[in-house]
Amino acid sequence: MFEYLEPEANDNQESNPVAGSLPLPPSGANNRASQPLNPEKVRHMLFGSLAGIDRTIKILHALGYADPNDWSEPMPTEKPGQWMVILTKTLLIA
Repeated sequence: MFEYLEPEANDNQESNPVAGSLPLPPSGANNRASQPLNPEKVRHMLFGSLAGIDRTIKILHALGYADPNDWSEPMPTEKPGQWMVILTKTLLIA
């Protein structure tokens, strides 16, 4: 339903030089030798107009968090003009 394009070179580069990377925890905060990482499923639900949902998905993709194809197809809600999409992501939790 949505057409996803790769972010342009000038998108987020000038205003946010680290747009492609996520912040790392402080050093020593996650000692993998003493704490095993456990997978946990997290579900994200976006509600809004198709344009708002589309833009949010593109922003999360530009930040490297979620691939646009991982989201569900938009589903209408009971509220006119409002749609919903869902993403289930597996995270490693210490």
